[in-house]
Amino acid sequence: MGKILIVEDDVAFCQMLETFLRKKKHEVTVAYSGEEALRKIKSNTYQIILTDVRLPEKDGNFILNEVTENYPETKVILMTGYAEVNMAVNAMKEGAVDYISKPVQPEQLLASVEKALAIKTTPKAMAKPAKSKTSSKPLTEAKYVKGVSDASKKLNNYIQLVGPTSMSVLIIGESGTGKEYVAKNIHNQSKRSKEAFIAVDCGAIPKEIASSEFFGHVKGSFTGAVNDKIGHFEAANNGTLFLDEIGNLSYELQVQLLRALQERKIKPVGSNKEVAVNIRIITATNENLKEAVEAGTFREDLYHRLNEFSIQVPSLKERNEDIMLFANFFLAKANRELEKEVVGFSDDTITLLTQYQWPGNLREMQNAIKRAVLLTTETLILPEVFPENMLSYNSDKDEKDYSLFKNKNEEEMIINALKETGGNKSKAARLLNIDRKTLYNKLKQYEIEL
Repeated sequence: MGKILIVEDDVAFCQMLETFLRKKKHEVTVAYSGEEALRKIKSNTYQIILTDVRLPEKDGNFILNEVTENYPETKVILMTGYAEVNMAVNAMKEGAVDYISKPVQPEQLLASVEKALAIKTTPKAMAKPAKSKTSSKPLTEAKYVKGVSDASKKLNNYIQLVGPTSMSVLIIGESGTGKEYVAKNIHNQSKRSKEAFIAVDCGAIPKEIASSEFFGHVKGSFTGAVNDKIGHFEAANNGTLFLDEIGNLSYELQVQLLRALQERKIKPVGSNKEVAVNIRIITATNENLKEAVEAGTFREDLYHRLNEFSIQVPSLKERNEDIMLFANFFLAKANRELEKEVVGFSDDTITLLTQYQWPGNLREMQNAIKRAVLLTTETLILPEVFPENMLSYNSDKDEKDYSLFKNKNEEEMIINALKETGGNKSKAARLLNIDRKTLYNKLKQYEIEL
């Protein structure tokens, strides 16, 4: 385990990081200013220094320079707000081994720390890596993004609550919001997590072979059945069967599905033998199934069987705080797939990403960022590599623009945002398109008291 110094002037956040890393068996020391950090560095040996970029007295860059010059075996990881990406990029050129964006994701932090501990060379050597397919990537890619917005917290809470149960779950959300990701997380938190997770797109199965796809068939049962086939139900036995776009099932198949769920048995096409199955069903839709029930196109008894617990997945425009978390996640993924080393996003690009409405949600963002990475020849992604529809996007002119980057009267905008949110600083920060720490600094700067 590592010996880590955390340098962060936000006391509550610093203590949270300390607690988290201690639980992971690391030896942790904290400092609340650059001067305090330098004193501790001179009298102690640390494997990793985890420092905020913006600090009172000596900032994170000063600490980085001091460490790389005098303590080359110590690795430095920077924590930075999204508006400070350029600063982080320059710091990495000076020898930082990684940077993580605020708000910090615990999984990303842990991955970054473990990566730094695994580095045997000095930060100076890491600063100018040779161009190769296996060279170290600047961004650490987490396995998934939980999000930090209120909508994401509610979603994750529901996943944690229903995951360990055996309840059937209906996931509702717009196209591209990540419904399969939610289903997979429910499966991972269940007692079936070590068993199969079978995902099926109900809209992609031709009606003629749907029964065979779901329940299997025996050789010779129909033209083209040259071998026995195991269906999705049997393949998912003891595990989880995820049926995406469940509203696309034909009425006939709905009847068969209901029987299978009630009896916990299936009968392959052309067979006289029933096969017992023990599966959990998770379904998803971007349609209103209640309206389909009322219209008579979806069976009411099946609807209630599938909807023992429902989860609404928020659209990306409802998760503004998460936009850059997802953007960095997709950037790391695109870097790996395209064998590139794009470090981050320019300030103008960050503004573009956070103000665009993302009608295609996460799927649209992933595609847009992968395209941008492919077209980017610089260190940072610039706005011009994004599709024209994003660049020409104009928000509703009647809607209030609270962006501090576009309105010079910051103090008035902050006061209005706080009034509109009833003094809730977190919501006001989201409305202003800034993080909470920036808002607190602005409150102090303008001497705004609530």
